[in-house]
Amino acid sequence: MLHRCRRSPASEPVAAELRCRGFRSARRGDGPARTGDSGRTVSSPIDDWRPSASWEVLEARAGMLTRLRRDFDRAGFLEVETPLLSGDVCVDEHIEPFVVSGLDDEQLFLQTSPEFAMKRLVADSARLIYQVTRAFRRDEVGGQHNPEFTMVEWYAPGSTYLLQMDLVEHLVRGVAEVAPRCPPWTALPSSGEPFGRLSYDEAFARGLGVEVLGRSTDELVELAGRELDSVPDSLDASDRDGWLNLLLAERVEPTLGKDRPEFLYDFPSSQAALSRIRRGEVDVAERMELYIDGLEICNGYQELTDADELAGRMVEQSQRRASAGRRSLPVTSRLESAQRSGLPDCAGVALGFDRLVMRTLGLERIEQVMAFPFRRA
Repeated sequence: MLHRCRRSPASEPVAAELRCRGFRSARRGDGPARTGDSGRTVSSPIDDWRPSASWEVLEARAGMLTRLRRDFDRAGFLEVETPLLSGDVCVDEHIEPFVVSGLDDEQLFLQTSPEFAMKRLVADSARLIYQVTRAFRRDEVGGQHNPEFTMVEWYAPGSTYLLQMDLVEHLVRGVAEVAPRCPPWTALPSSGEPFGRLSYDEAFARGLGVEVLGRSTDELVELAGRELDSVPDSLDASDRDGWLNLLLAERVEPTLGKDRPEFLYDFPSSQAALSRIRRGEVDVAERMELYIDGLEICNGYQELTDADELAGRMVEQSQRRASAGRRSLPVTSRLESAQRSGLPDCAGVALGFDRLVMRTLGLERIEQVMAFPFRRA
């Protein structure tokens, strides 16, 4: 939980590091303080009017965003805008949208991603498009999460999720070039060293010594019992994805992107979401993610284009939500109609800009790169 409090003492080394990079300290008196129930000194809510990020960080962030837009423009992408409020919403068993009462009490949603609307644009024009927007997700508050955050999303008709790794690397390097830097800034390798690339199975083989995509749920349960100190009591023994995600989070993700940024690609087919599944001896979802120092920065898909398959997956996700006791969401959308008219083969990528700024500046908490995070909004 993100408390209403002054900047953590941990921000002092950060302030010193930013001064080393040419930043001036922006720390000011935080005003009257009170003691919370835990005995820890926290600021009064009335003092939360100040931004949680320093002006030096906000200036650096603005420069990074300017560079990102420049690189998209030079790559031939058109910047677009799509609604933040819509009756359509991406149905995902793990993501909870904010619900808003619209005109005539219709149910509307703050968008968890611009995906649906942007794919409608691609279906209509087959153009290279990108967007810098706000996305909203309930129940996501913490050191690396905020319910409202900045997402950079783009779609490239005729491209592939593997080729988009090259563009992601180019964009991240561009952002890093304009970021103030000094030792021990080590988030990115030298310009001549490419980002790492590991398949899902290769990452598990490196972290745990075994490949997992072809293993049964019972084998995964046994592996978790052997490798982890404890497992959640709530995790169902038959939930294969749950066991894969647990092992990934505990033993694999912390190792990703430590020496250099690394892409993780070709996920379990059961975790395809709206990506295409490649059939083979072991089916895989054509997905990729970028990690920097153990933190996921972006994810990309070879996009699902089949409208019937889309409809089936929305129903499946809705059923999973119902089983988990989550709110019912509409399973039909204008995207389905757009895909029936013809969505071209394309790759799409969503990048968490706040997280990229965090890792580029060597900061640890998302509130350090936002003017007003959720608890100060």
